[in-house]
Amino acid sequence: MFQPLYVAATGLNAAESELLEITNNVANAKTPGFKAGKTEMENLPYIQKSFKDVLDEKMAAYDSSSNIIPEFGTGVRVAATPKDFSQGTLETTSNPLDIAIQGEGFFQVEMPDGSTAYTRAGHFRVDNEGNLVDANGHFVQPSIVLPEGTTSIVIRPDGTVLVSLNNEKNQTEIGQINLAKFSNPVGLTSLGQNLFASSPSSGEPIFGFAGESGYGTINQYAIESSNVDVISEMMHMVMVQRVFETITKAVSGYENMLTALERMKA
Repeated sequence: MFQPLYVAATGLNAAESELLEITNNVANAKTPGFKAGKTEMENLPYIQKSFKDVLDEKMAAYDSSSNIIPEFGTGVRVAATPKDFSQGTLETTSNPLDIAIQGEGFFQVEMPDGSTAYTRAGHFRVDNEGNLVDANGHFVQPSIVLPEGTTSIVIRPDGTVLVSLNNEKNQTEIGQINLAKFSNPVGLTSLGQNLFASSPSSGEPIFGFAGESGYGTINQYAIESSNVDVISEMMHMVMVQRVFETITKAVSGYENMLTALERMKA
């Protein structure tokens, strides 16, 4: 392949990936607990060619007596798509099972395969058996079961869950919501549905309770909104689209040059 066309192709692929990430951010701007993603690029390895190779390929006319060996870039690629775990705005709701973390902790839920996933989305509900589950039906860990006849629920800032039965004034403690934190949350693996899994990059989870150092506090009747800044994302999208258009024009120029060379040979 003509080298400039290959370099341009890597740029188009990288720009396409960045546009997809921006589109996903904008689409989830109203998704509770969603964390915006970003695209990080890195250049591909450079290659070196001798002056003889350069001259033979008719790419340039260098002084072959020079000791300098020129380097040529081979393009760009997506290095990573990390999440931005900065705090989203807390929005007040009327649902007692809506809880938000003010701080750095994560809720824990059990996946169908028995593994544990972590989330910032605290839009919880109760299933038919009284289990506290997330919006997708995953059990909150450690397990919390609301007894039959529960008429009111209080969740304290430290995650302690209290219930009243049959409209009685007395409250009974039925459990406490534990939180997890990571030494490098950016290294978490995204599972979709606002869920994350630990990885070697994130480190192992460190468990604790809301109110302890580094875990934040729990707010009942609140949901953490997405941390997507729509205006910034749209401005970024325009910039990436212009880069895409510029590379496309460069490809068109390379094609015209190749066509002209073919005509000259004929």
